[in-house]
Amino acid sequence: MTTLLDGYREHILASHKQPLFLLLVGFITSFVFIRFSVRMIRAKVRWWPGNVTPGGLHIHHMVFGLGFLLAGGIGVFATYGGHPWIDLFGLLFGIGCGLVLDEFALILHLDDVYWGEQGRKSVDAVIFGILFTALLLVGYVPLGAEPSQDTRWGLVSVISANALAMVVTLLKGKLWTGLLGIMVPGISWIGAIRLARPNSPWARWRYATRPRRRARALRRERRLHRRADIARTWLFDLIAGAPDKVSANHPAAHRVAERMAARASAHLDAHAARALARRSARLADRRSAASSPGGAPTAGGYARTPSGYAPAGREPGRRHGAQERRRTVRAGRSRTYAVRPTGLERRPDRHPRLRPRTPRIHR
Repeated sequence: MTTLLDGYREHILASHKQPLFLLLVGFITSFVFIRFSVRMIRAKVRWWPGNVTPGGLHIHHMVFGLGFLLAGGIGVFATYGGHPWIDLFGLLFGIGCGLVLDEFALILHLDDVYWGEQGRKSVDAVIFGILFTALLLVGYVPLGAEPSQDTRWGLVSVISANALAMVVTLLKGKLWTGLLGIMVPGISWIGAIRLARPNSPWARWRYATRPRRRARALRRERRLHRRADIARTWLFDLIAGAPDKVSANHPAAHRVAERMAARASAHLDAHAARALARRSARLADRRSAASSPGGAPTAGGYARTPSGYAPAGREPGRRHGAQERRRTVRAGRSRTYAVRPTGLERRPDRHPRLRPRTPRIHR
């Protein structure tokens, strides 16, 4: 106990890091407390108070966290950062960070996904915030070094290289390797050298023209990362609780089903409209071909000739018809459909004053 107190006085009080230490304590304490609270509420324990619902309105703990953040931030500026106020406001700010980041997924998705699969992003955000604060507490700040002081430039360069390797590791989709690399430099360097995950931004930028490397990344994903994901899921279930499986009558499931049905119906409506337009064009061509006089151009761009139907003003032939269709498509115009004679077309009606000549039969 004496050793801990001596270490606290030497590394925290002597280096003026007590406000940051209290911020970290408030951060961790508020996150642990609120996770314990929501799990008790989820288990419907009788002796634990439930949600805050004045007038039937459910107030999320993110609202209380914003209050703590405002009180801590404004209080530091109002008191000019003097003691002991800066310690108190640092503690309040840390409590607000824990309450707000615990509902980071709700803020990101603008939906109540706290107990859903998307809610795991809140745990990622909290762990990242705790690690970053701990790095500032126990580590060195490269940008705070001054050349006039007795600065360990070798250590500053190592921390800078580690930060660069951490960014590369995060771009390669290795979130936990990059976060742990903040505290342990060698881990982030290994993650920066190894292959990226197939769905990461690095893979989309660098592996698009390298099929062999992408295939290796897929094989490694199936072989190694699946086990790591299972262990990560088990750890998150232990910390934050297992997510709910969305039932068929869940509002989120209804919204997803409605969006999918709307997309499918829009696709089917467009397909049906195109089919109806093609059918109408064929019927119009047939009617115009049946009612047009000999040699006159039809609606489809064909003229009736003694030897059959041909493009108006040109010689008949399949070759020329194919060329016309290709020109139409290249020009960007809608394709026209013309029907060639099949021998079943209706003959044009005769003039009503003209009578057919039929031989009379004399008895």
